[in-house]
Amino acid sequence: MSDTYEKIYAQSLSTPDAFWAKAAEDVHWYKQWDTVLDDSQKPFYRWFTGGTTNSCYNALDLHVENGRADQAALIYDSPVTDTIETFTYRELRDQVAHFAGVLVAQGVQKGDRVIIYMPMVPEAVIAMLACARIGAVHSVVFGGFAANELATRIDDAKPKLILSASCGIEVDRIVAYKPLLDSAIELAAEKPSRCIILQRPQEEASMVDGRDLDWSEIVEGATAVDCVPVAATDPLYILYTSGTTGVPKGVVRDNGGHLVALKWSLQNVYGVDAGEVYWAASDIGWAVGHSYTVYAPLFNGCTTVLYEGKPVGTPDPGAFWRVISQHGVSTLFTAPTVFRAIKREDPNGDYIRKYDLSGFRALFLAGERCDPDTLLWAQEQLNVPVIDHWWQTETGWPVGANPIGVETFPVKPGSCTKPVPGYDVRVLDDDGAEVEASQIGNIVIKLPLPPGCLPTLWNNDEGYQSSYLSTYAGYYLTADAGYKDEDGYLWIMSRTDDIINVAGHRLSTGAMEEVLAAHPDVAECAVVGIADEIKGEVPMGFIVLKAGVQRDEDPIIQELIQMVRQEIGPIASFRVATVVQRLPKTRSGKILRGTMKSIADGVEYRMPATIDDPVILDEITEALAGLGYPRQNAQS
Repeated sequence: MSDTYEKIYAQSLSTPDAFWAKAAEDVHWYKQWDTVLDDSQKPFYRWFTGGTTNSCYNALDLHVENGRADQAALIYDSPVTDTIETFTYRELRDQVAHFAGVLVAQGVQKGDRVIIYMPMVPEAVIAMLACARIGAVHSVVFGGFAANELATRIDDAKPKLILSASCGIEVDRIVAYKPLLDSAIELAAEKPSRCIILQRPQEEASMVDGRDLDWSEIVEGATAVDCVPVAATDPLYILYTSGTTGVPKGVVRDNGGHLVALKWSLQNVYGVDAGEVYWAASDIGWAVGHSYTVYAPLFNGCTTVLYEGKPVGTPDPGAFWRVISQHGVSTLFTAPTVFRAIKREDPNGDYIRKYDLSGFRALFLAGERCDPDTLLWAQEQLNVPVIDHWWQTETGWPVGANPIGVETFPVKPGSCTKPVPGYDVRVLDDDGAEVEASQIGNIVIKLPLPPGCLPTLWNNDEGYQSSYLSTYAGYYLTADAGYKDEDGYLWIMSRTDDIINVAGHRLSTGAMEEVLAAHPDVAECAVVGIADEIKGEVPMGFIVLKAGVQRDEDPIIQELIQMVRQEIGPIASFRVATVVQRLPKTRSGKILRGTMKSIADGVEYRMPATIDDPVILDEITEALAGLGYPRQNAQS
């Protein structure tokens, strides 16, 4: 691209209407918009009002009609079932069109909600696209979510239909989904009229007469249906994210702005062209799975990989390199925690060198901040750009990144590089004044948000305003803390509530984690602020050692304490750390720092619905008890 980043970024902020109108020319519209940016009901901005389009048509039919019918659209790679299956654009379109016919036959119409509670199988993607095809609003809930959490989403979305499967498959166990679904429906006040269940050979689910239908049987008699034009401002999906009160927030994504932003981002942020193989290693229950496993690659005419497995253990730390080599992946997008797991099991990169990665071009990391040590390790082992970038479920696509499709900047480990065009990112103090360069503050985005971001919460305009827009007038609050440096690079250090106040000094736990992660024996770490009678808060470190480390723990901890003292200073008051076998995380890989803090402080906490393995919290509790900190049972 001939235009530089600075020119494109300036255009996106000074003339957003013209900028996004040009980007919108790259997608199919049944009717062009009347207004690019509709600001008639501030702060509820809408994009491309008056326009009609269809996300499924842009993802599938358009490519079939324009010469990509026989190109691979979706590669399903499942080491847990020993299955690899490829769908061309024509094959995927036909299956989606037939399943859309199933939905129509069950009475699902434009605007109705459909909950999808499924594992990483092709039918889940087909279900998402089938909903989009007929204008139904899908809401994907992570397969295996607890029944009470699923019930809250059922009550909020009020689905006409629920699509599920008999089970999901972990590395060494089968997770039965149907009992969880049955329990959730029993708990929910809103009852779906029908459930369609995909029976997997690994586990057969019992069916409820009069409510449950067998997926394979009902598809056989289906009639394919065409795409239904929908308004650009109509909702495409609802994706629930945790709220501070424990009640999930339904993030809404519209059709038009989402389509334009995602296709633009794949080309300009990720530098991926039509026809290339792109892999976002994320579950479809998360925002990354929606945006970059399903929609963006298909909007852009790419081949996308749907992976049902783990980065290690299915069968070994070379799992990801096998997928990249076998399928010709050019660009991978995954979470930093994935690379910390691989690094821990294969610190010397021996498994990496078993595979031909000559076609692999770039690695993008997001989900939580990537510590510099992990980034540098990946960069050294892979010899490709390793790009830490930052965004949120609410934004739906990157806010800060190294936009290699526009201009590639030198990497500063620990920084997500620069704000992406469309986002006017500012750093404010608690009083709403912009801070100086390199000073930590509250990261905000000046309104209006660009296309693709949430226009509101599902049936909760008031909650949207109170959660995101009320702290600083005219700004969207990210709830992340960080700074911009003298070169305009953006540094996201932690969530706002992870900035700790030590004797009146605001300190970043992310900065301390950087120091700890640089130790040669450390595979992974987390720092949380715990209550202290004298200083208000003091930091505590939780350390996971690399596989094969034989040294005693005490000398390692003393070395870590000294490293923080040298790099950050005595002001950090970093004096306590403990070695643990693993860190508690969500299924998307985010470390549950807040929960660890609650355990250490002896305060009640809600068991996180998204936790990967609740047993880990017992291990953390025992480790803290050994250091003399209170023990407290979680509230269910």
